[in-house]
Amino acid sequence: MPERPAQTHDLTSSFETLDSLLNTLTDVLDIREVFDRVSDLVQRVLPHDVLGVMEISEKGDHIRLLATAGLPDRQTFEAQVLAPDLLTKPWNIAIFDDVQQSIMPLSSRINGQIVEVKVVEGQLVHAGDVLTVIDPEDYRIAVDQAAAELANAEATARSCHLNVPITSAGALSVLDSAQASVANAQAGVSAAEHNLEADKATLLQAEANAAKSDADLARYQQLVSKQDISRQQYDGAVSAARANQALVKAAEARVLAAQQASEQAQGKLLQSRADLRNAQTAPQQISLTSAKAQAADSQVMQRKAQLQQAQLNLSHTIIRSPVTGIVGKRSVEVGQNVGIGQELVDVVPLDDIWITANFKETQLSHIRPGQNVEVKVDAFGRKWSGYVSNLGGGAGSVFSLLPPENATGNYVKVVQRVPVRIDFDRPADQAFNSDGLLKPGLSVDAEVKIR
Repeated sequence: MPERPAQTHDLTSSFETLDSLLNTLTDVLDIREVFDRVSDLVQRVLPHDVLGVMEISEKGDHIRLLATAGLPDRQTFEAQVLAPDLLTKPWNIAIFDDVQQSIMPLSSRINGQIVEVKVVEGQLVHAGDVLTVIDPEDYRIAVDQAAAELANAEATARSCHLNVPITSAGALSVLDSAQASVANAQAGVSAAEHNLEADKATLLQAEANAAKSDADLARYQQLVSKQDISRQQYDGAVSAARANQALVKAAEARVLAAQQASEQAQGKLLQSRADLRNAQTAPQQISLTSAKAQAADSQVMQRKAQLQQAQLNLSHTIIRSPVTGIVGKRSVEVGQNVGIGQELVDVVPLDDIWITANFKETQLSHIRPGQNVEVKVDAFGRKWSGYVSNLGGGAGSVFSLLPPENATGNYVKVVQRVPVRIDFDRPADQAFNSDGLLKPGLSVDAEVKIR
């Protein structure tokens, strides 16, 4: 118990010493150096066995130090460091990170067997260079078959189109002929009916004449038996009666023939009308022929699409590099059977390259898009210039596989890091990274000019 005042006195003295030393940091221009030197002073002045919590943070134009020390009683020391020259001179924040780059995984779009592999890992390739070749024989046969089916479909379409005017002319001609046949049949029925009526009248006349001659013959028989008339007169009456009976039979035969002719004319009229109804479907027949021609055209289009698909599949037997870059990984060998979507070769483009710098959240207050960046690549010791493109959509921990859950009650405040994209300046008069020095994964030191 009596030692606590002495410890308190020692801590007070240490705090005064620390405060006087912090005032000597006004000539430091780099914020990272300020952080390092403040931390070093605290650890040198305050013993490790009494130092509890130390927090160094940036507050506007100041560096704020908050420290607690002393056991078992805690004493708090708080100080602010202001470097006046920082207000007018550039302020750099530097962070170590690595180069990011797009990787293009080229996969197979067809099934087949690899017959050629023309590249090795690490080889420089240009856009359009052949990387691998899949056996094209099956696909050449498919192209030939599709071409033959297209030719057949085109011939069928031409034939169907030629049938359209032929069918149209023939159907209209049949319609005209059927209409004429109906008119002729109606005229024939009318003529047959007139002939029948005339024959019936002739029959009536013959029957009347026969009746008269029969009556005359009966009177002549009585007269000849009395010898009032001569035998010659009687024979004439017999002949006249027989002639009139013959005329009656002839008239009856003509009436019967006229009736049959009338019935035949009626039958022809019915047949002509049926033919006319069939011929009146000429527009439908023409439409049907036109529809067949259109269906044949659709078949031609289908066959063309099949030919194009076959030709496209044949072109897919050659896998070419879409960009100029370096072969990163080759996952295929000659003789290997590959399927649709199977990854074959990875190509790393030379010009699609950037840096993702993971800054602390306490450093973001001074970083803005468009600020200049100086990038030093550890592998080559040279520097590249760039600029801040954007700040990430959230801290890196949010997008991790297992994001932190702070609602459990065991919360420990950890300074988060936010990804910041840095793009390189690209000279307009020359290709960027044409020598391929910048590669994904290289360690870099990116220094942002924030003032």
